[in-house]
Amino acid sequence: MHPDLFATKPAASLPDAIRTGIGGWTYAPWRGVFYPAGLAHKRELEYASRQLDAIEVNGTYYGAQKPATYARWHAETPAGFVFSLKAPRYCTEARRLADTGRTIDAFVSGGLAELGDRLGPILWQFRPQRRFDPDDFSAFLDLLPRTLDGVPLRHVLEVRHPSFQCDRYLALARAHRLPTVFTDSPDYPSFADLTGDVVYARLMRSREAVTTGYPAAELDAWATRARAWAAGTAPADLPYVQAVQAATPASRRDVFVYFISAAKVRNPAAARALRGCLDR
Repeated sequence: MHPDLFATKPAASLPDAIRTGIGGWTYAPWRGVFYPAGLAHKRELEYASRQLDAIEVNGTYYGAQKPATYARWHAETPAGFVFSLKAPRYCTEARRLADTGRTIDAFVSGGLAELGDRLGPILWQFRPQRRFDPDDFSAFLDLLPRTLDGVPLRHVLEVRHPSFQCDRYLALARAHRLPTVFTDSPDYPSFADLTGDVVYARLMRSREAVTTGYPAAELDAWATRARAWAAGTAPADLPYVQAVQAATPASRRDVFVYFISAAKVRNPAAARALRGCLDR
């Protein structure tokens, strides 16, 4: 395999605070499209982490990994690259969120420290059937650990029931300084109200007929929004529950933009194309 395939892009080429990525790295249709022909499957993470800024790991949603696995992910990826981890569903699908303290602690203390500086946000994704229960949800947020071995943790909340589109939820999330995922999807509520110091967007409208997943004009629009988020402002052309002016003020924010689902075969190209827009 040609060594240039694994060359790491210089950190100076990345706009501060903005990362673009995909969900996972193992997907057979990417072979020969995103992954070079003949690339060994065991080297796919090594390659993907040198083409993209971040990867959202879905496997942790179905069960925590072993510490040795997290350590291997760290070893196979370059400095500056990060993983977002989906928290296990046995936490977010519990009947009472207030009772999940032990499982949350078991996940966080079960080897995440092995990722070191590769550990990005932890995504807590709730099922579409989970309605907003203010007391139970507040108790859950109180359980989320804010540090791991003295290093701050970043948690983000993906809520998928329309009942969360209310002032009380936004106030609760802001009180805990926890970001709400902006999910650009025809199937789930999409609201861009800022509730923390990180912006986490999951884009689900890629099209297989478009080589880059999204047309150039749409990618340019997402680049403009990402820059606005990173600068601490709120894009005016997205849907909000409250007025844009109600957003939590910040001088700057870290921004994560993931291309997820939809025409999955095109998502790596979409992430790279958006990075190209941001680098211009």
